[in-house]
Amino acid sequence: MKPETPETAAPADAAARRAVRPVVCYPPDTLPPPPMDLFRALRPGLTKTAEVVAPPREAACFSVRAGQVFRITSVEGPQVGDLNLWNANDLGERFYSGKTRALHGTHLSTGDRMWSSFPHLRPMATIIHDTLDWYGFDGFGGSVHDVIGTRCDPYTHCLLSDGGQYHHCCHSNLTRALAAETGLTRAEAEAHVHDVLNVFMCTGFLRETGQYFMKASPVRPGDYLEFFAEIDLLGALSACPGGDCSAEHSSDAAACFPLLVEVFDPAPGALAGWQPPSPNPYDRSHGA
Repeated sequence: MKPETPETAAPADAAARRAVRPVVCYPPDTLPPPPMDLFRALRPGLTKTAEVVAPPREAACFSVRAGQVFRITSVEGPQVGDLNLWNANDLGERFYSGKTRALHGTHLSTGDRMWSSFPHLRPMATIIHDTLDWYGFDGFGGSVHDVIGTRCDPYTHCLLSDGGQYHHCCHSNLTRALAAETGLTRAEAEAHVHDVLNVFMCTGFLRETGQYFMKASPVRPGDYLEFFAEIDLLGALSACPGGDCSAEHSSDAAACFPLLVEVFDPAPGALAGWQPPSPNPYDRSHGA
């Protein structure tokens, strides 16, 4: 946080320096646009093929083929979830929340894409429907589906609780789920767990201090976030131990509920002409 009382005196032109207008770092105008008309047209013809439930304070893995749709739904009560995505054929290609944030902003919604890590940097999934898109940004600067929080984890909990040991943090949930799904040891699986899309979580930054905040999620049973899988995916979703994150996370005190993941096939012919995106064409010479 910035100090309340700076040690350095402001220069004479401080006001002018602060008044410099911001510039968007990565203007999205030249990004390849997702074919949203195609995605909207295929939604009415979807056929459900699989479902997985992430139990309260636990995580579950699911698989989605390129061209399928998956949907995360609140089914019993207000609940946020932490989502990891990997290339199903290469765990080294995984969701890159920081670059997704740089390209689309702090909170995602319909038409935004989840981008993969270097050197691949390609769309892994595109959000095609969001029943909470009405929320926008509230008076505190909060919004839903953020890519700014990293995930609750046992290491930070231990640090802030004078050595407390808590094992149902989303980081640990995702680690256990990935290990069980792949046969990796927990230590091997943990190396693949990464920063998340905080599904349904309502977050922002306090204007006064810049601190990351959370508040009660507006999600209710029946709300969902729906994705088109751009490549073959292995996903893991943790039903956060903070419940709706109205008070705390990494805790057994909050009311928690399951989250439902459903996988759908488009109707035959609905994706005519569509192809999965290729890895990023940068030549990787790095100027050498």
